[in-house]
Amino acid sequence: MWAVVGLGNPGRRYSGTRHNAGFLFVRSMAKTWKIRLKKRRFSSKIGEVERKSEKIMLALPQNYMNNSGVAVKQILAGRNIRPEKLIVVYDDLDIPLGEIRIRKAGGAGTHKGMGSVVREIETTEFPRMRLGIGPLPPGEDAVDYVLSAFEKREIPLLVDGLKKAQEALELILAGSVEEAMNTFNQRGKTAAG
Repeated sequence: MWAVVGLGNPGRRYSGTRHNAGFLFVRSMAKTWKIRLKKRRFSSKIGEVERKSEKIMLALPQNYMNNSGVAVKQILAGRNIRPEKLIVVYDDLDIPLGEIRIRKAGGAGTHKGMGSVVREIETTEFPRMRLGIGPLPPGEDAVDYVLSAFEKREIPLLVDGLKKAQEALELILAGSVEEAMNTFNQRGKTAAG
């Protein structure tokens, strides 16, 4: 079984904000796969689907971003999922809006939600997908910016990024994480990418 976990903050106040890009992605996958994210288990809203004889859980942790790892740990333990079958999807300010980056493994960087995941599950050996929400406008406070809503003019770029992420997810689920990295990590490469 795979677990695809989007990072974000629960509640209406954060809905549609840049920091909730991971939630937006998981919701878009649920819509594409026609499943509902309603069951409350593992401190998350979850939905499950079987595709190509493999079970996939989509999850939205319901604790705040900085404690996302608590829910992820419960998901892995509760369903006996190995870390290499976990895909964490989250926002990245250093990647331009509309672009994505995939990594097979690695540290959390400065993202507090990912830091919590790595701390709780005690490994960095799991795939992750970063959704670009940058760049940070000059003079803007990073915290205020990531907690702000996407502007109307940004929606087409956001949608484009979510489409790329869906394509990348299909490759990762098919066992082709390297192909996903080669395909999507090269586009519009930035110094942080």
